[in-house]
Amino acid sequence: MTVFIRTRMGIDIVHGNSYMSCLFFGITVLMIDGIPEISMTVQRLAVFYKQKQLCFYPAWAYAIPATVLKVPLSFIESLVWTCLTYYVIGYTPEVSRFLRQFIMLFAVHFTSISMFRCIASIFQTGVASMAAGSFAILATFVFAGFAIPYTDMPGWLKWGFWVNPISYAEIGLSVNEFLAPRWQQMQPTNVTLGRTILESRGLNYDDYMYWVSLGALLGQTIIFNIIFTLALSFLKCKFPKYLKNAKDMSTSGLSTEQRKRLTVAVELVANPSIIFMDEPTTGLDARAAAIVMRAVKNVAETGRTIVCTIHQPSIDIFEAFDELVLLKTGGSMIYTGHLGQHSSHVIKYFESISGVAKIRDNYNPATWMLEVTSQSTETELNIDFSKIYNESDLSKSNSELVKELSKPDPGSTDLHFDRTFAQSWWEQFKSCLWKMSLSYWRSPSYNLMRIFHTLFSSLIFGLLFWKQGHKIDTQQNLFTVLGAIYGLVLFLGVNNCATALQYFETERNVMYRERFAGMYSAFAYALAQLVTEIPYIFIQSAEFVIIIYPMIGFYATYSKVLWCLYSMFCNLLCFNYVALFLISVTPNFMVAAILQSLFFVAFNLFAGFLIPKPQIPKWWVWLYYLTPTSWTLNVFFTSQYGDIHETIDAFGESTTVARFLEEYFGFHHDRLVITATVLIAFPVALASMFAFFVAKLNFQKR
Repeated sequence: MTVFIRTRMGIDIVHGNSYMSCLFFGITVLMIDGIPEISMTVQRLAVFYKQKQLCFYPAWAYAIPATVLKVPLSFIESLVWTCLTYYVIGYTPEVSRFLRQFIMLFAVHFTSISMFRCIASIFQTGVASMAAGSFAILATFVFAGFAIPYTDMPGWLKWGFWVNPISYAEIGLSVNEFLAPRWQQMQPTNVTLGRTILESRGLNYDDYMYWVSLGALLGQTIIFNIIFTLALSFLKCKFPKYLKNAKDMSTSGLSTEQRKRLTVAVELVANPSIIFMDEPTTGLDARAAAIVMRAVKNVAETGRTIVCTIHQPSIDIFEAFDELVLLKTGGSMIYTGHLGQHSSHVIKYFESISGVAKIRDNYNPATWMLEVTSQSTETELNIDFSKIYNESDLSKSNSELVKELSKPDPGSTDLHFDRTFAQSWWEQFKSCLWKMSLSYWRSPSYNLMRIFHTLFSSLIFGLLFWKQGHKIDTQQNLFTVLGAIYGLVLFLGVNNCATALQYFETERNVMYRERFAGMYSAFAYALAQLVTEIPYIFIQSAEFVIIIYPMIGFYATYSKVLWCLYSMFCNLLCFNYVALFLISVTPNFMVAAILQSLFFVAFNLFAGFLIPKPQIPKWWVWLYYLTPTSWTLNVFFTSQYGDIHETIDAFGESTTVARFLEEYFGFHHDRLVITATVLIAFPVALASMFAFFVAKLNFQKR
């Protein structure tokens, strides 16, 4: 609200455009605020379907409370937003118009929650629902009539405007503001100022359209909730089938037994002389436990020492060990020594203690050993097994052996290594790069999704903004083209960042374990992670240029095409490196996701589209310079139109395209190289911070 502060907002056609941006930004914020409803609904679906299967209640009995309980949330969110922004920004100071704006924003938020809840009930899983939700946000933005006015849309796509909830919100809020008495000054064209602003945006409707728009939003809310109820009633739950197929399987497709063996293999890469294992057979059936312990035994036979805790071992697994350390409750040692063939040494030791019951034939020595040394047995026999051990010949011989082994051999020296890691830094980097490239290739859910998202988004924008690149007669034509690129820059970047967080967190956790094992340095991992992203980002950027450039109809020169590719490549690189940076400084995915939303707000508001740089208050302009999206749009439009000197009509005055870009947006063609240099500095800076923090911070809990 302090970006669009009332002391800097006048009642004229230029600032009318800023007021329109304020209204659209408010709608967007409340619309996107409904996205968390997806994850909340998905989490509750499993419980609902379980209770539905047990005939606890029908779907409508669940859907109605789920809808009604969101009314207070929408009420509070919209009221807080309206109270904080209405008079500070300087909208029409009439109570009735304040209340009408509040009611419309309430309807927007309530509709948004209903839409995302409906999406979650249809797709049911988090990944599929978020993908569908991102396309829903993209569609509502592009057909809202803000980036491209309704009158400029292709005729066969105008239906998208009338089924879009944001369109009705924009119509309602626009007529509520610009048909107020203070906007009724007559212009030289014999049209009022308010009508002129509405006409430029293709929103020239009468006041009654406010109530039509409000009714349309409430109608869409009802439709979304009816679909939500029907989906709960008739769609089959995907969770049981998923859980059945995923039983005893990890996300990578390995069983628990296979993952335990893989863990042992990973640790062996560092060639350790001793390996510690904590209950390697826990969670495994008898067959799987035997397979894992056979692998462990094979490792021990190579000369390595393996120390592991074991829980309820079978006879075969127990007798595979060479030596046993047995502790009683409290940590006191009661046996340390060889196990012996068929556990003969352990059995002989405990049977020699007066009062201890003899082991039965074919009885598990491990089970017998725990039974006869229990606390209840100590109380019953009035003995202390730890005291007996400390006074035994076995304890004395063990102590003497420790003293003897503690003495270094004559002429021996302390171990010394010239470097921390077994391989040089270059070999570490090559190994990490190979591993990371293979991991990316085997992760189609991450890479194919963003590639196809870029493809479909570019096609949608290309069709809607068909051949708008050469139709530059007024400032609104330029705003339309800028709106298209602004939308793609923002939505493609946000999708990349949002989908990358969880994948990067998984890779980071693997790195923590492998780095602790001494396999490679954090810097080698960081550089490999950064480099692996580049070809995929380039593919997305090339998709964008190949589809968007001819469809929108930009100037077809080699230099302009290359600048277009460069700007989008740097932009997507920034968003992905923001995700890497956030993962490096936060303990988990959820915290990173919360922080990324703050970045998205800044990248949206200070991109230079909703409010151009010359109109940003001095106390906020520093954020414009720290926002990579602003430099992306600057490079793109400076390279495309900064050298175009055709005459256009801008806010009723005659000027050239290049001069309008300089005066209104602050885009200077003679500074293109400097701007491009600053733009590439953003991914470099983010990459450096990621490499630094991933090396210095460690959020591993075990």
